[in-house]
Amino acid sequence: MTDARPTYGVAETVAPGLARIIAPNPSPMTFWGTNTFLAGKDALVIIDPGPADEAHLAALLAAIGDREVTHILVTHSHLDHSPLACALQREVDAPICAYGPSDAGRSEMMTRLASEGLIGGGEGVDTGFAPDLHLRDGVSLTTGAGRVTAIHTPGHFGNHMCFEWDETLLCGDLVMGWASSLVSPPDGDLGHFLQSCQRLRSRATGAFYPAHGPAIAEPLARLDWLIAHRRMRSEEILKALKKGRADVAMLTRAIYTETPRTLWPAASRNVLAHLVHLVEQGRVQADGPLRADAVFELA
Repeated sequence: MTDARPTYGVAETVAPGLARIIAPNPSPMTFWGTNTFLAGKDALVIIDPGPADEAHLAALLAAIGDREVTHILVTHSHLDHSPLACALQREVDAPICAYGPSDAGRSEMMTRLASEGLIGGGEGVDTGFAPDLHLRDGVSLTTGAGRVTAIHTPGHFGNHMCFEWDETLLCGDLVMGWASSLVSPPDGDLGHFLQSCQRLRSRATGAFYPAHGPAIAEPLARLDWLIAHRRMRSEEILKALKKGRADVAMLTRAIYTETPRTLWPAASRNVLAHLVHLVEQGRVQADGPLRADAVFELA
């Protein structure tokens, strides 16, 4: 992580035919802000328009100029990625393309947990998101920037997609170089996250461009680290539960000892994701319904 924070609102070329404009929404969860990508030269594809921010929209329109935009692609419908899509569409008249609405792509368990309302979640979700074109996993689009292949990669979010273009992968929030992704049930699913990371290993032939932070030059190493990191967290939780029953808050304090307390709420959602996954595996059980304030123990 050597890249300095770029200037907001400026289109910076990060690869041949690929420019990046960063939205002015920095935070501990977004790093320096959301990366909106413009792929192509004479005609463009826009990936992740970003949050509802008029200054960011103006910057995008200035960078687009008089070029045609053939598609607006959204990796997933968190509020820092999708809300600006409609305003941009009104200006450029291009279809909004994504896997589906915000509840699409959930596993059977996550669908049940969401319907029961016992596990919380829903952090920063664009609940009204409704793409014009629902992309199937593996579909290739013919765009003004050339062929773009959509890959359904749930884990951080059920409707998360990565987009493969010109030997690069636009990987949204699934893979980032500066932090491990938040996995917060029922929108996040650790089992799906591990499967998606494993799946992307076969596509790690060029650089990955995440929606937050700089490019990942060695994506295979990063994917392997993310998988190993999640497995380590699960083992830490199991080790802590060997000492006795515990809830999410107790486990967060025991495991995230070097994490600033301001980040403990996000860390606790990751712990919950691990616990749900361990319950699915039959290694951990709750003292009743699976909910955010449940007490857990080894099965």
